Amino acid sequence: MATADGSRVIAIEEHYFDPELAALFAGRDDRMPPPIRDRLLDVGALRLAEMDGAGIDVQVLSHGAPATQKLDPGSAAEIARGVNDRLAGIIAAAPDRFQGFAALPTPDPAAAADELDRCVGELGFRGAMVHGLTHGAFLDEQRFWPIFERAAALGVPVYMHPSIPHEDVIAAYYADYIGEFPGLLTAGWGFTVETATQGIRLVLSGVFDACPDLKIVLGHLGEGLPFLLWRIDQALSRTESRLASFRETFREHFYITTSGNFSDPALLCSALEMGTDRILFSVDYPFVASRDGTDWMERIPFATEDRRKILHGNAERLLGL
Repeated sequence: MATADGSRVIAIEEHYFDPELAALFAGRDDRMPPPIRDRLLDVGALRLAEMDGAGIDVQVLSHGAPATQKLDPGSAAEIARGVNDRLAGIIAAAPDRFQGFAALPTPDPAAAADELDRCVGELGFRGAMVHGLTHGAFLDEQRFWPIFERAAALGVPVYMHPSIPHEDVIAAYYADYIGEFPGLLTAGWGFTVETATQGIRLVLSGVFDACPDLKIVLGHLGEGLPFLLWRIDQALSRTESRLASFRETFREHFYITTSGNFSDPALLCSALEMGTDRILFSVDYPFVASRDGTDWMERIPFATEDRRKILHGNAERLLGL
């Protein structure tokens, strides 16, 4: 499997459902079409066939939302450990096709840091993915910093993925329209706003001063932030602050992926702002068809070297693949 120019293809935001964890949230989201749920629960023949059909060599598997961020602090660590052990078994059955991001019990930050350590050191995972807020709290709060400290020490990234926005935000911003346009709450806008805010708050918090080797990944071509970096930086620079440059801090510590955003103009903007060394290929499977992503990568007007970086080289370097 390879692209027309022989490139290996690694997709790093590719979701699945652990049946035991997903069962805890049954009934919370009735909007998910059955074909998507079926694919989330499949980590065998169907998934591999669709990878083969799209020319994808490796998926880095991560649990879909809702995930362990919504668990009770008292049970989160035990449940997350089971999720990760089962994912390790999936990877062991097809190690040339699957790698993994850990599910972290962020309601218990110390346990989350220890679970990341275990998943990287014992299970061979390539980092972690977290989904949105933890019981309404953004992860820039200092009680969560042990997670980032451990990730930096281990040399692995934390992937900040969206989840449903805070209930107060839903009421104030989206309630009037989500009945007719439910996608506005999720990938249409709500996911973007919530996750971009999470990224901005991390920069402002000072966590990158405390953890200078910390690496954060944002999907969907950076949740719109590459387009806005200059303006955010200019606005924040109008007053004296301890932050030297929002733009440079972001470009130094963040990576972005193509997940679910196969737009030529958006990719070009991202490449001009971030450089192609900071962009990694992702599909956002099964919410987006794998073939749509690889067909798009064949068409984009990039040099072969830049395309290869995005398709596999940057993932190999960032994730140690």
